[in-house]
Amino acid sequence: GGNAGTLFGTGGAGGAGAVGIGAGGGAAGGAGGNAGMFYGDGGAGGAGGGGTNANGGVGGAGGNAAMFAGNGGVGGMGGTGQVGGGSGGRGGAGGGFSGSGGSGGAGGTGAGAGGAGAGGDGGNAPGLFGNGGGGGDAGQTFAGPTANGGTGGRAALIGDGGNGGEGGANQAGGTGGSGGNGGNAQLIGTGGNGGNRGRGTPQGSLGAPGTGGSLFG
Repeated sequence: GGNAGTLFGTGGAGGAGAVGIGAGGGAAGGAGGNAGMFYGDGGAGGAGGGGTNANGGVGGAGGNAAMFAGNGGVGGMGGTGQVGGGSGGRGGAGGGFSGSGGSGGAGGTGAGAGGAGAGGDGGNAPGLFGNGGGGGDAGQTFAGPTANGGTGGRAALIGDGGNGGEGGANQAGGTGGSGGNGGNAQLIGTGGNGGNRGRGTPQGSLGAPGTGGSLFG
């Protein structure tokens, strides 16, 4: 996606990746555009393309927020693949003074030996106020290995860490994927919850919770 104007504006969304047939797999989704310098949100990442007899494409990363204030863009979803699913894109970073990180994209479903796509990590909030983005949920697998949920993003100095994404379900009777770890708080705020266990036999493990703020949390 295109970047916003110099001072204000939201970044454009990234385009979806094209479907791929055969060894090359689906194309990656485009990255979301970055916001303007002062105010604005990052654009969403595009979804990865599907894979026909191939892997799905990776989701595009969310764009970063403006340097002063704004929220990071959401990461794109990984593409579904007949061999393996694509990973979700990472969420964009929040603004330098205030704003939350974007959520990570969900992983794509994998129908074959390549397994499922992992969830994208949540974006961090680098400023004074803001929450970390939630990690994306992993895709489900019907034949290959499972995947894990994305990690929650780190909070700003005041804010809560993002929750981890859910582990991927294993529809082939194997172990489910693990939940992503929760993001950490910094000064004031709670750490994010660890992601849920992925369904399977047995279930995957819970993600670890993030740490609370050093002053209050």
